Amino acid sequence: MTAELAAETNPAAPTAPSSAPRWRDRTLTPAERADALIAEMTLPEKLGQLVGLWVGASDEGGDVAPHQHDMEEPPDLDDLLPNGLGQLTRPFGTVPVDPALGALSLARSQQRIAAANRFGIPALAHEECLAGFAAWGATAYPVPLSWGATFDPDLVREMAAAIGRDMRSVGVHQGLAPVLDVVRDARWGRVEETIGEDPYLVGTVATAYVQGLESAGIVATLKHFAGYSASRAGRNLAPVGMGARERADVILPPFEMAVREGRPRSVMHAYTDTDGVPSAADGELLTGLLRDTWGFDGTVVADYFGIAFLKLLHGVAGDWAQAAALALDSGVDVELPTVKTFGEPLLRAVQDGTVPEALIDRALRRVLTQKAELGLLDEDWQAVPAVLAGRPLDDPRALRGTVDLDRPENRQLAREIAERAVVLLSNDGTLPLRAPRRIALIGPNADTPTSVLGCYAFPVHVGSQHPDTPVGIELPTLRQALAAEFPGSEIWTAAGSGIDTADTSGFAEALETARRADVVIVALGDRAGLFGRGTSGEGCDVELLELPGVQRQLLDALLDTGKPVVPVLLAGRPYALGRAVTEAAALVQTFFPGEAGTEAVAAVLSGRVNPSGRLPVSIPARPGVQPSTYLAARLAGPSEVSSTDPTPAFGFGHGIGYTSFDWSGLGVEQAATGTDGAFELAFTLHNTGDRAGSETVQLYLHDPVASVVQPVQRLIGYRRITLDAGERTLVRVTVPADLASFTGRDGRRIVEPGDLELRLAASSSDPRLTATVRLTGPVRTLDHTRRLHADFRTA
Repeated sequence: MTAELAAETNPAAPTAPSSAPRWRDRTLTPAERADALIAEMTLPEKLGQLVGLWVGASDEGGDVAPHQHDMEEPPDLDDLLPNGLGQLTRPFGTVPVDPALGALSLARSQQRIAAANRFGIPALAHEECLAGFAAWGATAYPVPLSWGATFDPDLVREMAAAIGRDMRSVGVHQGLAPVLDVVRDARWGRVEETIGEDPYLVGTVATAYVQGLESAGIVATLKHFAGYSASRAGRNLAPVGMGARERADVILPPFEMAVREGRPRSVMHAYTDTDGVPSAADGELLTGLLRDTWGFDGTVVADYFGIAFLKLLHGVAGDWAQAAALALDSGVDVELPTVKTFGEPLLRAVQDGTVPEALIDRALRRVLTQKAELGLLDEDWQAVPAVLAGRPLDDPRALRGTVDLDRPENRQLAREIAERAVVLLSNDGTLPLRAPRRIALIGPNADTPTSVLGCYAFPVHVGSQHPDTPVGIELPTLRQALAAEFPGSEIWTAAGSGIDTADTSGFAEALETARRADVVIVALGDRAGLFGRGTSGEGCDVELLELPGVQRQLLDALLDTGKPVVPVLLAGRPYALGRAVTEAAALVQTFFPGEAGTEAVAAVLSGRVNPSGRLPVSIPARPGVQPSTYLAARLAGPSEVSSTDPTPAFGFGHGIGYTSFDWSGLGVEQAATGTDGAFELAFTLHNTGDRAGSETVQLYLHDPVASVVQPVQRLIGYRRITLDAGERTLVRVTVPADLASFTGRDGRRIVEPGDLELRLAASSSDPRLTATVRLTGPVRTLDHTRRLHADFRTA
């Protein structure tokens, strides 16, 4: 991608400023250095730092962003670079490139960029890292929905740190992740990119990801701020009609938690408009809430082409300059992926007095402060990353294959996450399999390497548009994984159908194969893709939560054989499973579990791994019933005055394993406390099975009477607890009254006195112990400094 940028440095570059300018002085704070540099810059140089550049996207990169090819070509490099450049867009994630050669190309690009501007400042390079570094040959980890299924923030933090180290090693500075959108409608194609349907789960797991990425020196980017997932009818890049309280109590809490506890250095605005106000032009959101209230001091970057969409899609700007002015005034600092509105249109608007230069300086101060923190304003900044140190840089051919972004420790971590994310939904005792003699492996995902990958994994996101390029990582199919897990079994495979075709001609072979077997494993689900090229992923929305194509018919036909049937879902969203909910021998749900995903599934089927995943999203009983999220008010539940029943087949948080747990002896230290107090709960958790296992203790709050409508229950805490066979532990939980807060009628967050139920549960549909408690005293008003977590302790 950066081949053009990596050309020889222009010998006619401008003369640099006088030696040792103040902005080079490392004894000054980053903000002081930024101010000193701003004072020396011309207006074109200032604007140069506020834009990205995406080289090769139009001619090589394929279609990986909305309306990507509707945009005009960016300015000529020779015209752009003398004024400097803020960001380089996806130097590894646009076309397949060997990691070592990509690092070298990026280093040469940075040298050219620095040499071309009179201050010698390089660009900040950003990349996608939603399910791993989106680069050829990099580890493809499970998608975020699988992170949610682990209920294990510590493991997600470890994964993010590993991703960040790989990105940093090749010269990348910023990662465009995590996604903190809360699922509101599972028909939305980007469900796979989210962590789940509950804001507390999303917030805790995303915050851990931010902490891990930032610990590796990579700028984490929260997205999409805010409300992208709440679009009408689950359509991508569509209007949002939610009210202020839904936004405040469901959509915003994960971002608030991540800003407070994760300390990310960047936020990306959402594409959508909420009640007629586009996020990119929402000053109350991007400045008033994010900065003035929450104290965020990093950069706000545009989602790709999002500023131009103010004119093209939202119709709130009449021209490019007006779009730029709206975004800049609202708090957007950097235009991505490439220069469009923040270039010549914004330059003219400042020159004619339409836009005050002070707005440019405000955004620039944030950008340059961040560059100073990253060492990009230092005189001795290193263009060549450490991974290339001592390598023969004058001979690129010798570099090929020398940088490994999928090391064994990465793959082991990917496998561990995948194993913890496998959700066993039901089991009649068929699992674990006891070395069956004949296994029929049926289904369109039985022998497909990429069936474990989401739409932002490199082999799908970019590699699919370069079919002649090797995948770059090892992707064992489920057939291969089962063969390794059950070496003494005969395994017969038949696809039966495609993922999303109407062709049933393969049913006969599939059914005959099933009839000859001892057990039938059915690999169903999705094909990840972009903008309609898949059944799950960005731009792949659906009208019904029905398995794509004729997969449901195939599953029903296999159930009719009378053989033990075990459906395995390799999917990006939950689907209604019909008869299989009650008739399948067992049901196994995974959400694009990554490069080691099939090995994890095989290990669960054999019993080598005791499944411990929990559903981050509810699984609907019927494909067309909404809402599909558990987080709903009483009025949304089943009733005698409606002929539809939204009760899920499996609720949020559900999952079973190969052992059993007993919950007993609930005690409440005091049944009443003030609206500024806390409750103390304790109970005994006992592994009553014959093998070690993990239980996820979930704490839900039910507020039966409140001044505004509340969900029937909402998750306010959780803890994964692993016990050996026969082991028991005392679990103590401190529950601050702050966790009962909600947005009141006047828009302020309050805690009200009254009765509450604290439900200790195995899932949203399986409460085990319930404490009835009371909050006393006056209504209390809270702000963003409130307590966010219950405290779990074991002894």
